[in-house]
Amino acid sequence: MSAFRARHAASMAAALVLAVTAPATVSAAPNASADLREVMFVGNNWEGTADVIKSTGDFAKVGRINVIPDKDTRMAEINADPIKWIAFMTIRNSVGEGHDQFVDDMYSTPDGRSMVVSRPSFADVVSIDLASGAINWRFPVSGYRADHMAVSPDGTRVAVSASTSNTVHVLDINTGKQAGSFATGDKPHENIFTSDGKQIWNMAIGDVNTATDAPWLDWTKGDRKITVVDAATFKQVKVIDMRERLDAIGLTDYSDAVRPAAFSPDESKLYFQVSFFNGFFEYDIATDRITRTKTLPKNPATSTDRTTWVNDSRHHGISMKPDGTKLCVAGTMDDYATVVDRATLQEGPLVTASKPYWATVSGDGKSCVVSESGADQVTAIDFATGRKTVSVPVGDHPQRVRLAHVPANWTGAAGH
Repeated sequence: MSAFRARHAASMAAALVLAVTAPATVSAAPNASADLREVMFVGNNWEGTADVIKSTGDFAKVGRINVIPDKDTRMAEINADPIKWIAFMTIRNSVGEGHDQFVDDMYSTPDGRSMVVSRPSFADVVSIDLASGAINWRFPVSGYRADHMAVSPDGTRVAVSASTSNTVHVLDINTGKQAGSFATGDKPHENIFTSDGKQIWNMAIGDVNTATDAPWLDWTKGDRKITVVDAATFKQVKVIDMRERLDAIGLTDYSDAVRPAAFSPDESKLYFQVSFFNGFFEYDIATDRITRTKTLPKNPATSTDRTTWVNDSRHHGISMKPDGTKLCVAGTMDDYATVVDRATLQEGPLVTASKPYWATVSGDGKSCVVSESGADQVTAIDFATGRKTVSVPVGDHPQRVRLAHVPANWTGAAGH
């Protein structure tokens, strides 16, 4: 299917996708203690697996998890329901770039016994037992697509964006029971808990699969905003519309769709990316204004046709060194990643990477780890030098990379 027809299919199906809400079902997850080791989970979105790699050093592979052990059951449900089938195919032919999306985000439970995974094409969150590979519980999200997640600082709750219903569900990570939910702007995406666990910040990115990508058509992309809620009551604390803040500094042609973001260690500043922009912004929370803009280099080989940029991305992935001195940026459509000095905003070497889709920090805080979705590998970049140290092969189309814990002697699920 051509890009235009895929976008058209997504638009035609939107009303149906938004029309139906699936019920939630849960079952108990195990709760056993174990000696744990720190690892990284790498979600191979198009393959339906998650590679488990070391969190430092050579980042060598530890094991692999099948995150769709119930694929036959889920597909039977989808094929039996015309509305679900339309939603499934819409995901495949739009955000999936012709592929199914089987793992967007993942975290480990506090006891390290299970992995909790959001699965876009199956519109759910599941907990998978790391010893057996079996599903502990399943939570179907409202609407027809599950997206980014965030885990609370104490590890007991996970927030997941239900992108077609403009809702964030907050679940008990051990049982899958919903603790609460809240409404967002159009197409909720990134979620971040504050370090004290008291607030959840959600970034709604609007419609990223339409062809109306010219700056003068930006208003067609929907209601894009940051929604901040109380993590205990799920009541709205405030809403931040970056349109007003961008206009205030003369950037009227820039998108206000906030993509990945990272707080400074003291949470006084938010660093965030927006659609179509090769760079990022610094936002001062106390004064409620954008204080600095960083434009990063363009790759001359990158097409200037914005409709060719995947899901309205230009750069997608930003993380911060734990001491707050450096940022790491994934220049997705420009095929590089780079470390940026936070004080000067000067970028380091441009490390060649194939469609890097995410940036996170190693367990020891010394490296930035980016997922190269175009090369099926993850690459570590030393924060001190800004240079690549190692690349590790993983599965098909890696996207999210998260620090996690597994039992110390774990090497893979039984039967997988």
